[in-house]
Amino acid sequence: MILLDTHILLSVLGQVDLVLPEAIQHEVLSLNGASISVVSIWEIAIKYRIGKMRLAFAVEKLPLMIEKQEITILDITSHHTLAAIGPEPITKDPFDRLLLGVCAAEGMKLLTIDKALVDHPLAWR
Repeated sequence: MILLDTHILLSVLGQVDLVLPEAIQHEVLSLNGASISVVSIWEIAIKYRIGKMRLAFAVEKLPLMIEKQEITILDITSHHTLAAIGPEPITKDPFDRLLLGVCAAEGMKLLTIDKALVDHPLAWR
């Protein structure tokens, strides 16, 4: 099972142009059983509202746009926040750390090109 990192989700929704490695492009195009965490929606909403991100649609439509792509949205649970994500990642970004917690708790792999996360054992390879 795959959890999309926020930047991958934005690419799927056509909101950012990313040069994705071929293996990730293939995975994104097949998206069977892909999920995102509400953490990503929260991160996008915060950046949108403080002017650090633009979207081609109203931020309130984000869940609908995700559902149209047949991507499952996972709620945050206490298990996600308390999950052991060791080894500790080099990132201090709370969104990244919580995405890793979701992966650990749900038995998922994080699809990412974030240099701070790609070598983590919970990252998709």
